[in-house]
Amino acid sequence: MSTYPPPQATLHPSFITTALELPGYRILHNVGVVRGIVVRSRNVFATMGAGLQTLIGGDITLFTELCEKTRQDSFAMMSLHATQMGANAIIAFRYDANEIAKGVTEVIAYGTAVIVEKVEA
Repeated sequence: MSTYPPPQATLHPSFITTALELPGYRILHNVGVVRGIVVRSRNVFATMGAGLQTLIGGDITLFTELCEKTRQDSFAMMSLHATQMGANAIIAFRYDANEIAKGVTEVIAYGTAVIVEKVEA
């Protein structure tokens, strides 16, 4: 089974926001909803290592790293999806996560892809 490298985010992070607007920019066109979905499972060794970390307490770094990587990948996929649709920004950006099976989690990054232009003063 082959694995694919995650896509590189194609929009600059300053053009992706949780807000409903981008200050200094006017929304010209709503392109539509975009998403980036990643489904990951924990491997046996990471689960055992994390189990040992829970005995000590504190940050469970193995799971923290897995969660962070999964969010980064879903964010990049969403950004790529927006670019493919012709957008140059994303507003109303959110994350969501669901456990779809024991040890298998789906993370989705989603928002509204838009085309914006800079407002001239």
